[in-house]
Amino acid sequence: MRKLLAVFAVGVLASATSAVAIAQDQVQNELNGSIQIMKELTGPHTTAGIPNDVLKGAKCVAVIPKMLKGGFVLGIQHGAGIATCRLAGGRWSPPAPFDLSGASFGAQIGGEEMGYVMMIMNDKGMQALNSGHFKLGAGVNAAAGPVGRDASASGGWDAAILTYARAKGIYAGATLSGDELNQDHKATKELYGKEEPLSAILNGKVKMPAQGPARKFVETISHDVQSAAK
Repeated sequence: MRKLLAVFAVGVLASATSAVAIAQDQVQNELNGSIQIMKELTGPHTTAGIPNDVLKGAKCVAVIPKMLKGGFVLGIQHGAGIATCRLAGGRWSPPAPFDLSGASFGAQIGGEEMGYVMMIMNDKGMQALNSGHFKLGAGVNAAAGPVGRDASASGGWDAAILTYARAKGIYAGATLSGDELNQDHKATKELYGKEEPLSAILNGKVKMPAQGPARKFVETISHDVQSAAK
């Protein structure tokens, strides 16, 4: 009996350890995917990326590397992402995990995969993001972002959030009005070892991870903004 209980305990421990490892891998994958999308949108040879004016003016950057859409004509979409906000002295906050869900429209059979980048352009948008829960377009106006590194940011400039989408290697401005953003509490615990409010992370009150893709993501955003300002 004792032997059976010991085997059972080992099995439970192994399952729990495996679940933690999978969750940690998912967060790392989201961070790495976010880094890749930002490199593609802001690289020196990119012509259809985020305008320098938008990068220079952004107060926060939120990236959803993989948004899955399913259904036919009217379906749902869901994705997990990472955000960071500008701090005093030109620094950027540690990465804050969130997820985004909403309705999707158009002919979609099975799963369609897209990536999104949201540039938060004013205090109202930043306050909404800090709350850890809000709906795009409901008091927080969002618009498709202007495309092209040298493009003017005047198109949609008054919007709190400018959005970009990637589908099959092509980038374009996009709208996500009606989608709901929430803090990803599970990913937050995996990244920081405990629950932390989204506002605390985005205001720089949580310690930056020592190394790895979390720090690389923030460094990528910081580099992109500094390069745009030159």
